[in-house]
Amino acid sequence: MKIKLGVKTCLLFILTLFIWVPLWMLFTGSFMGGDELYKYIWSVLNQRESMASWTGFPRYPTLRHYVELLLDSPEFFVMFWNSCIQVIPVLLGQIGIAVPAAWAFARFEFKGKKLLFFIYMILMVLPFQVTMVSSYLVLYRLGFVDTHLALILPNIFSTFPVFIMVKFFKEVPKSLIEAAKLDGAGEFIIFTRIGIPIGSPGILSIITLGFLEYWNAIEQPLTFLVRRKELWPLPLYLPDISSDNAGAAFGASVIMMLPALLLFLYGQKYLEQGIAASGLKE
Repeated sequence: MKIKLGVKTCLLFILTLFIWVPLWMLFTGSFMGGDELYKYIWSVLNQRESMASWTGFPRYPTLRHYVELLLDSPEFFVMFWNSCIQVIPVLLGQIGIAVPAAWAFARFEFKGKKLLFFIYMILMVLPFQVTMVSSYLVLYRLGFVDTHLALILPNIFSTFPVFIMVKFFKEVPKSLIEAAKLDGAGEFIIFTRIGIPIGSPGILSIITLGFLEYWNAIEQPLTFLVRRKELWPLPLYLPDISSDNAGAAFGASVIMMLPALLLFLYGQKYLEQGIAASGLKE
């Protein structure tokens, strides 16, 4: 048993290294000078057949790349603010729409409920590439193309948060709801005082999942914000960085990763509960 446990531990440690090595390269590369960084990745930048190399720590650490981004790159701040404008309203809108909708699917019986939920599930599994053309045509007719609303409105009505929250709300004991009704509580009070507190782990999990998805979105901004690059979010800042300024790309990647990483670490427990409730582990 001890030998098996040791082998499993070694395998997990090796797999962990494969995951963390790129992140370590990204972090250390953001503190390297331009000449030092170019020495390690010149073969990749110049598309040579030779292998790139790396070192564990920067030989001459510098904060120059972060200074350039935070003090001398106004376009970086514009794109960071664009990401905030496009992500935060989506999360708030999903809470305001998906949570009540999930409560209705979980607690009420109405005509066409199964069919409607089946349609929700079909929409959930459809990738963006399938609905891209139809979504563009609808947004174009509404005049929302090349505006922040082109990214906000479609994502607010995402069906995946509804699917997760239905699983949580179905776990609410019927005896608890019946007891609340006997005490004179109406449906709104039951939803706000019982449903939301019990479903709070699910709400936090959809916030975490949604933030990770929309904060790193690339395809939707490229599709719906073609003519107005000043509205582009932060993920589209990195492709515009040239090979001569690769250090800025490393620094921008670190800054972009920090909000998602901090939110993930905070909501990891709730995220696990959301994944377990949705059945994704299977």
